[in-house]
Amino acid sequence: MTAAITPTAAAAAAAAAAAAELAAVPRIVCSFRLQWEVAQGCHVLLYPEGMVKLNRSAGEILKRCDGTRSFADIVAALEEAFSTRGLRNDVLAFAAIARQQRWLEWE
Repeated sequence: MTAAITPTAAAAAAAAAAAAELAAVPRIVCSFRLQWEVAQGCHVLLYPEGMVKLNRSAGEILKRCDGTRSFADIVAALEEAFSTRGLRNDVLAFAAIARQQRWLEWE
């Protein structure tokens, strides 16, 4: 017999997964270096074979991924810095892409 997953159980599982993700502490992978590039007028990720030019949002997120702050802390800092709310989903979506690109890592 298979246990049915109820909407309540699914919601609880999703909430637990989101909480775990927000508690994760991201850092830039050691083969990349984040810096402000005056000539480009933006943050860039440098790596041995080249450079990734970042938009403002990506630069603001990545400069806070220092291995000491959780995603929850990063979201709170961004919301305070830009006097806004509701950035969690955008930050986590970007982080997923950055992890896929191997720019960020976390456990």
